[in-house]
Amino acid sequence: MPAIFVIILAPIFAFIWQAMGERQPSSPAKFAFGLFFAGVAFVVITFAARLTGAGRVSPLWLVVVYFIQTLGEMCLSPVGLSTISRLSPVRMVGLMMGVWFLSISVGSYIAGRTTQLFEQGTPEVLTRAFGIFAGITLAAALLLAVITPLIRKMTPRAESA
Repeated sequence: MPAIFVIILAPIFAFIWQAMGERQPSSPAKFAFGLFFAGVAFVVITFAARLTGAGRVSPLWLVVVYFIQTLGEMCLSPVGLSTISRLSPVRMVGLMMGVWFLSISVGSYIAGRTTQLFEQGTPEVLTRAFGIFAGITLAAALLLAVITPLIRKMTPRAESA
């Protein structure tokens, strides 16, 4: 499902960023939007989990969550790669792209290990965990939004990303 959303949304986001031209958000702001969408996805799944007593949710909730997560991914992944290519010294671009993908794999590993902690959890425990993840992610989005002007001053070459 997320792959379908990526295929559908990627050209839409590319069009939006191109159409906005100089008025588009900076790369750090796009990252903040991506984190915001991830946080909203956790809010939605928290809400869905609270609606159920047996620990099962409608697949439609999952479709909504995947869609929102993909919105966030469209603000993060292509922007991150573009920013890396702009900020890295020419001879180190390949290495830095590798570090980017390595960080994603490490994050996926940590997410998998975290999920194992909740495999036998009750619906209440999972709901609480989703709520905590939502709070952390939304707080990170807010923090990034607040420090975006500072980041922009420190990385002027990233602005065209």
